[in-house]
Amino acid sequence: MKRSCAIIALVIAPLALAELAAAQTVPLPRPRPFSNTEASPARTATPAPAPGPSACRVRLTLERAIAPSVDTIEGPGECGNADLVRLEAVVLPDNSRVEINPPAVLRCSMAEAIVDWVRDDLSQLTAFSLGSRLRSVRNYAAYHCRSRNNIIGAMMSEHGRGNALDVRSIALINGKIIDPTDPQVSRDFREGWKKSVCARFSTVLGPGSDGYHENHIHVDLMERRSGYRAMCQWDVRMPEVKPAPELASTGSIPLPQPRPKIDLPAARK
Repeated sequence: MKRSCAIIALVIAPLALAELAAAQTVPLPRPRPFSNTEASPARTATPAPAPGPSACRVRLTLERAIAPSVDTIEGPGECGNADLVRLEAVVLPDNSRVEINPPAVLRCSMAEAIVDWVRDDLSQLTAFSLGSRLRSVRNYAAYHCRSRNNIIGAMMSEHGRGNALDVRSIALINGKIIDPTDPQVSRDFREGWKKSVCARFSTVLGPGSDGYHENHIHVDLMERRSGYRAMCQWDVRMPEVKPAPELASTGSIPLPQPRPKIDLPAARK
């Protein structure tokens, strides 16, 4: 029995050694190269920080204006802007408010220019020339994606960039509505208005400019090439003077009839 077991062991041992040697000679697969497209488990993507408010947005505080930010408007075409606000009211130095009616969606820099103009120029001009404080400014048009003067094929209007405002009229505390294109309104006031906007904006269009601005005043901050001056076109018109009725010529005026001759009796001697 012992001899049989020994013989079996002598047969099995070489076979096990042969299998072990064969296993050691089998080539292993190469390691897969690391791909940049595969996320490393040890790293996580860091989101880009959100852009902070613009310098204009920082300056346009509640002490100067009610102008909440507006989401970016993109297109169509070249229309839209990233730094937009909705200008609802201008806060005067005495903390009273001048409403923008209706609120105007504008580029922040344009809104800031309007705020400075209302605070520093228009509010003082109305008090001095018209004898009443300013209540509101009527917004005739602000952001509007369109071509200039709504002409098909024309260049894009500055309104399409939120870079323009059309003013139709203003309202005073005493209830009066003032139309800056009305020749019956104080000429001194209208001249002062024209001077103030032409000093602050690169484009001013009013009556007499192009036929499209006879009933409102357009202002914008259009950027022009170096050497091109600002455009200020507004005829501050005088009231039409009606001609006096023509006097009839003296030749057509009938003369009074001569008085009849009366024979007086001769004086008695």
